[in-house]
Amino acid sequence: MIAGGGPVPRQLIDACRSNGRPVFVVALEGQTDAATVAGVDHVWVKLGEASRTIDALKAAHAEELVLVGPIKRPSLITLRPDLRGAQLLARIGMRALGDDGLLKAVRDELESEGFRLIGAHDVLRDALAQHGVMGAVAPDDLALSDIAFGMKVARQLGELDIGQAVVVQQGVVLGVEAVEGTDALIARCAALKKDGPRPVLIKRAKPQQDRRLDLPTVGLDTVALCIDAGFGGIAIEAGGSLVLDRAQIVARADQAGMFVLGVVPEQ
Repeated sequence: MIAGGGPVPRQLIDACRSNGRPVFVVALEGQTDAATVAGVDHVWVKLGEASRTIDALKAAHAEELVLVGPIKRPSLITLRPDLRGAQLLARIGMRALGDDGLLKAVRDELESEGFRLIGAHDVLRDALAQHGVMGAVAPDDLALSDIAFGMKVARQLGELDIGQAVVVQQGVVLGVEAVEGTDALIARCAALKKDGPRPVLIKRAKPQQDRRLDLPTVGLDTVALCIDAGFGGIAIEAGGSLVLDRAQIVARADQAGMFVLGVVPEQ
């Protein structure tokens, strides 16, 4: 595993262990939480140390590989890659400016070394979002209209390789996700919401992305932030997003009167 930040890498580690599956972690300095690799075979590398990463994975006899967890990408000025990392950046050129282009280039590099990439959802199978209302609270007609509009906006956002999330209220886009991430988007839109029917957070995968890489994720922190921001619900792409700690999320959302909905975008 090449682990970024957040709780997903540790949940994936725990799932591997419960299934008797050996796991080795490449942790990224300044990105991966120290608690993620507690008690797990791992190595720390700097972002851009491509040769050391590949050498460590081969030394661990890794066969399947998953890239999981968000990464705060530094500017090209502050990034100091090794020779192989610099060659990779030189090959992809301007494609590195978008997350999807960069991830696909990293994928191709790793697959060229014989590793087989899998998605986090291949291990956390129960976490893949299902279609329909997940709790006791359902969206009303206005919320469904906002969701349909938001899914279209998020698709266009994804096609441009900008982000995966959008916030809509009463037919108006309050904000779209860019480099700041979903948490900052929610906080920003909390100050922009209007009176009346509440905003909805909509997340979907980028249409062109490899579903083994960077699936949109909703966790307890996302729900807590949406509740604090006064949102009315969260809509995510069914089959294209991860819902972590589903039972706890549903209980928390139900208590706050907020819906969580899995949506098939074409519908």
